[in-house]
Amino acid sequence: MPVTETAGHFTFADWKENPVSPEDAFPRLAHATVVNAFSGGIEAEATVCDYTIAYDTAATGTFAGMELVTGRVDGRSGAFVLEERGRFADDGTVHCTFEVVEGSGTGELAGLRGTGCFTYRHGEAKVPYTFAYEVGRA
Repeated sequence: MPVTETAGHFTFADWKENPVSPEDAFPRLAHATVVNAFSGGIEAEATVCDYTIAYDTAATGTFAGMELVTGRVDGRSGAFVLEERGRFADDGTVHCTFEVVEGSGTGELAGLRGTGCFTYRHGEAKVPYTFAYEVGRA
């Protein structure tokens, strides 16, 4: 199957962060549940995302998480899970790469494989992403 490249943006619909370790110590851990809304190549009104965040300082660190996307990819309906890893800097910039969890695609997205990335800059309302994927047999 040929690889298709698509793009779009997402917005944070909700972000709830809870400390896992003391908030005044570094490094420290936090847990965040997030809802995102995607448009463009990926269309999803409300994803379900769960992050573990490791803060190096009050403004820098890394994160890893899983995001359940239910919606469409270039018109194909279904659901899939993204595994995400990223880093954030003290200027508010977030760099993240993500990959479809093997075997997680359902419906017309069964057999979905793909990778993507985004860069968020502090203050932006919309976060642009790119996604390269293929849909084959599950």
